[in-house]
Amino acid sequence: MDRFPNAADVDFHSPLDLSKAAVAVLDADGVVSGWASSAQRLLGYPPEDVLGRPAARLLAAPPGQRPSALCGASRPRSTVLDLRRQDGRALRAAVTFSPLAPRGVAATVVVAADLEAMRGWEAQLAMLQGLATESPVGLTIFDTDKRVVWGNVSTDLELAGIAQYIGRPAEDLFPEGEFISRHHSPDEDQVMEHVMATGEPVMGMHYRGRAPADPVREHVWSCSYHRLVDARGETLGLFEESLDITDRYRAQERLSLLVRAGKRIGVSLDVRRTAAELADVAVPQLADEVLVDLPPAVIEGRQPPTGSAPGHNLLRMHGRTPEDFRTTPVSYPPSSPQALSLAAGRPVVDDSPPGAPDAAGGAAAHPCLYVPLLTRDAVLGLATFRRSGNPDPFGPEEQTLAVELAERAAVGIDNARRYTSQHAAALVLQRSLLPQHLPEQSAVEVAYRYRPADSRVGVGGDWFDLIPLSGARVGLTVGDVVGHGVHAAATMGRLRATVRTLALLDLDPAELLTRLDGLVAQESEAHAQEGPSIEGLGVTCLYAIYDPVGGRCVWASAGHPPPVVADAGGSVSLSALTPGPPLGLGSLPYENVELSLSGGSIVALFTDGVVEDRHTDIDTGIDRLAHVLTWQRCPLEELCDRALSTLPPGPQTDDATLLLARTRRLDSDRVADLELPSDPALVAHARTVTERQLENWGLSDLSFNAALVVSELVTNSIRYATGPVMLRLIRDRCLLCEVSDRVHTAPHLRRARRDEEGGRGLFLVAQVSQRWGTRYTSSGKTIWAELAIP
Repeated sequence: MDRFPNAADVDFHSPLDLSKAAVAVLDADGVVSGWASSAQRLLGYPPEDVLGRPAARLLAAPPGQRPSALCGASRPRSTVLDLRRQDGRALRAAVTFSPLAPRGVAATVVVAADLEAMRGWEAQLAMLQGLATESPVGLTIFDTDKRVVWGNVSTDLELAGIAQYIGRPAEDLFPEGEFISRHHSPDEDQVMEHVMATGEPVMGMHYRGRAPADPVREHVWSCSYHRLVDARGETLGLFEESLDITDRYRAQERLSLLVRAGKRIGVSLDVRRTAAELADVAVPQLADEVLVDLPPAVIEGRQPPTGSAPGHNLLRMHGRTPEDFRTTPVSYPPSSPQALSLAAGRPVVDDSPPGAPDAAGGAAAHPCLYVPLLTRDAVLGLATFRRSGNPDPFGPEEQTLAVELAERAAVGIDNARRYTSQHAAALVLQRSLLPQHLPEQSAVEVAYRYRPADSRVGVGGDWFDLIPLSGARVGLTVGDVVGHGVHAAATMGRLRATVRTLALLDLDPAELLTRLDGLVAQESEAHAQEGPSIEGLGVTCLYAIYDPVGGRCVWASAGHPPPVVADAGGSVSLSALTPGPPLGLGSLPYENVELSLSGGSIVALFTDGVVEDRHTDIDTGIDRLAHVLTWQRCPLEELCDRALSTLPPGPQTDDATLLLARTRRLDSDRVADLELPSDPALVAHARTVTERQLENWGLSDLSFNAALVVSELVTNSIRYATGPVMLRLIRDRCLLCEVSDRVHTAPHLRRARRDEEGGRGLFLVAQVSQRWGTRYTSSGKTIWAELAIP
């Protein structure tokens, strides 16, 4: 659909242009000797009514000068005349008399146009002149080779002279600039080629760079591109509109920064994490790096010291998450800007010349802003905002913003300090305890129960988890660290995190347990001299993967009781395979067990506390759980309660963890498979099939991105693999695109150089998908990508 349906009505030709204006010819006596059809359209007189008659009869009012006098002029003359139309109405017209070179008979060409149309055209010219000379909007014209042709005064000022860039390519204007809009390609050449090829304008792209006229300060422009065509519809090039929105953009950034700070700073009730939240919010919009220096007492949850010299005995914190934190002692001399900021309780801007050493011994070659962390009239520490890639100094508005962020961080750090002081032990245990919420999945419906053995401490070594995997699959795991207390809980937390990390590598269950076994053995050896090791405690684990597309469930066990499975009819089965050895022994291999499950089957994963106690052996407990599962049509929450209600009353000797998963099968209409021979010509067919399938699913909005992902993945497989390539599309909570081949080598994401013709495929896939990765199978590999469904 045409975005500008009235564009054809916009005409910049002069009303006195011979293709539009009324034209007549007068002799030396002012008699009409020629009458064009354009004159008839303007005044309505046919030629026979005016030819051979005085032109004065066409006047509605006597002019200041006789027409014969105007005809006798030696050079063109213009005037305004009131002309009489054939219907009797008067028409005020702009008229130009142009004498012809005499060749025996003197004659004058008269050109006339409606005065009102003439004034409108002059206003258009004035507008164009204003855009060229007075408008703050930069206008630049490029030819079809994307080389500079012309620029208005605003562009001339920004470039410190447009003349030096005439004939040069667009990338020469701002060689270090970059597009920061996410809704278009970051490559200006691609954007310009797209506009010239399709005629679709690209509007409102944000571009960041440094203008040649102001190379010190970073600017942001809003840029739009439009194709230029001539009267025949042929492309002449394109023009760019650019408006400097630096102040507005930075104001919006500051506002969004404050909004984000209100949501993210101080929500963790952890001193280290709050410092990381400050850095996470401020980087990179306000600074390239944020350092938070705190006294050890604050980090440990104690009261901040008073009476000590400012800037002494602080710890500089690095990293954005508690796992990445490293603390380095730092001390500032009394004359340093950091010590001045701490002593005065106000922000201080470091205006040291580039290359001068700072108080910590480093080079202060870039702007720094030091802001004290103040709360309740106490100084908790110092926040340092540092710029490395941006040499612009911190302005007054940015200083105010930094103070606001520091105040929020100070309140959060103080709250976290108080909370840490009261609940330090509880926080350590909380990080290691079981998940409080399992994500909803299309593959399974889950319910779980966890009952610690020692209700007074509330900590143990059991864990469970549900891990979303690629291809709509899920990983289910339970594990048990023998023992109770802080050490068992901490060990459990580490192992659960390790299992989740390994699961996200898409390893099969036996391979995952093998790697986990090796890690446990290494850690046991490393800590053998420091107290009870993981091996000494004893660790068991079961890991299963369920695929809702084919109903295939694969599991492996490391010394853990196998799952109990109840099919949709209520029939319960137990695995006959003996579990492998517990983790850390490394004596025997682990084996996979594969089951085919119908939709509605229930898989029960549990620890021995559910089926074993001091009065009941494990076989009896498993039979008791199997009997509960025969009621598989009941809600899972009810089944969980039934299973734990069979435990004997009174204190339990072991933790009891139960995870129930009711399987679902994805309908065939939500899965589309396509086998492709190893022929590059079939990539287009794969795209077509993808677009058609998405249209059937009502996901046409994803067609472009999905077709791009499929095209890149299929192309890679056909190029580097042998044999057929399998394409699978799955409509789940997101759109899943999978391409499988028989080669175990996977391509790697890299950043291609501008002069390279390839190497951008996976980069494009990563940009348009929310997740992507590779999983390996016995026959090859599968590269997958997930696209969010709007």
